[in-house]
Amino acid sequence: MPTSCFLVGMPGSGKSTVGRQLGRQLGLPSVDSDSVIERRLQCTIRSYFDQHGEQAFRDVEEQVIDELTSGLPCVLATGGGAVLRLVNRSRLYERGTVIYLRCSPEELSKRLRHDTKRPLLQGGDALRKLRTLYAERDPLYRDCAHFVVDTRGSTLSMLVNRIVMQLELMPPEPPSTPPTAAP
Repeated sequence: MPTSCFLVGMPGSGKSTVGRQLGRQLGLPSVDSDSVIERRLQCTIRSYFDQHGEQAFRDVEEQVIDELTSGLPCVLATGGGAVLRLVNRSRLYERGTVIYLRCSPEELSKRLRHDTKRPLLQGGDALRKLRTLYAERDPLYRDCAHFVVDTRGSTLSMLVNRIVMQLELMPPEPPSTPPTAAP
């Protein structure tokens, strides 16, 4: 089994919830990079986005991802956009096992219809925005993932059990195919 597991996927795909349960099952601490970022910034991500813009946020996120992936073994739930930078995808891939929680834009739209915290989904047609984000990010999630778990029709315990089974089946050293700049 790997020493660290890193969860990637769209906003609302269940990374934080699955991460907590997976951490309990594996006996590892679970960490949510967005929570670490908010504690560091002493404000919400949405507020920081509004005041400083996306690039400033991504700079902080890159630093936090670097620190969290090079520390003690853990289960890390990343922010939905953490994969936008190649350096993050590379660090995640090289420092642990990356699991992509795949969820369709339609399912995400149902889950997030009352969400007011995610800055990139505010205002306008959320489903359209989710489809655009998915089209942009799905290749990036796949680029750095050691395996993909489809969340459709699964309970939390089913997802965690599927992940644990995949981890048990993994060879001791996963194939070395690092993320690319443009998948």
